[in-house]
Amino acid sequence: RLGSAHHLGSLSAAAMFLGRVCRRSLETLAAPQFGDVFARSAKIATDYQRDGFVIIRNAIDADLLQEVQAHVEWLGSRKYLQGLPPDHWHHPIMRNDPFWVRLMSDSRLLDLVQFFIGPHIASFSSHYFCKMPHTTRNVPWHQDGSYYPLWPMKVVSLWLAVDRSDIGNGCLRVVKGSHLEDLEMPGGKTGAAGMGTHTDGQVQALGELVNIELNPGDVSIHHPNVVHGSAANSSHRRRCGLSVRYMSTDVHCVADEQPVLLLKGEAVPGVNWYRSWPKYRSEYDMPFDGCSSWNARRYKDSKDEAE
Repeated sequence: RLGSAHHLGSLSAAAMFLGRVCRRSLETLAAPQFGDVFARSAKIATDYQRDGFVIIRNAIDADLLQEVQAHVEWLGSRKYLQGLPPDHWHHPIMRNDPFWVRLMSDSRLLDLVQFFIGPHIASFSSHYFCKMPHTTRNVPWHQDGSYYPLWPMKVVSLWLAVDRSDIGNGCLRVVKGSHLEDLEMPGGKTGAAGMGTHTDGQVQALGELVNIELNPGDVSIHHPNVVHGSAANSSHRRRCGLSVRYMSTDVHCVADEQPVLLLKGEAVPGVNWYRSWPKYRSEYDMPFDGCSSWNARRYKDSKDEAE
């Protein structure tokens, strides 16, 4: 059983490297630290450490949620994305989309993530998962950390529900407590389908299966080792959510092509190159609350700005 490997782009070298050096990554996520202002959320930390995931209701307000839903529709109307399935909208698009980065860097989301990885936060990847009505494709059982080009694995995945997500439209399903397992190499090495890491039989033996049912604006946060997947969407409803992979700034992203962004706190010298946040272009980008001041307050890297 191996550690983290990612097939985002040409990451075979990263997979080989991480497969050799990473076994169990649970130790990299120590018990979250929080002050009195977050005392009410002690249960969140406890549940996460026990189960490998946690659900937070109403993580963002109605106005921002409306903008997120408008963003999905706006992306779907872009000519340059025509023909690209909506479950393939991810970091190459995010890298140049100011609203996307504004959403990832929302203080409410970062405050939640801080419980689990500390106050210095970056992201190397984000992905809209839009499962359209009456689609037959399921997502096989897998562990996110098995795809990540990161070392150490001090990272969490946050899923923000854009639509209602439930059993009927193929919600996320998580094996409770499976974050205590080692990472498995994806790609059928265990007999799993496609790029999955676990078979149905292995999942049944691991523990209780939990359906992560969310309303728009809710979030779920899960550990990189937790085993999860989702069924096909046989309903007439879309199931869309935004996944953001947050990591501590002392984590190395070993895939140079990944657009690593610094979102909160301080960078660690010699660890990662943090790209500038994208400029807002009124003639090109989706307008959003605060877009007029975005260019003045966005994070800027001098090397990136010069290119």
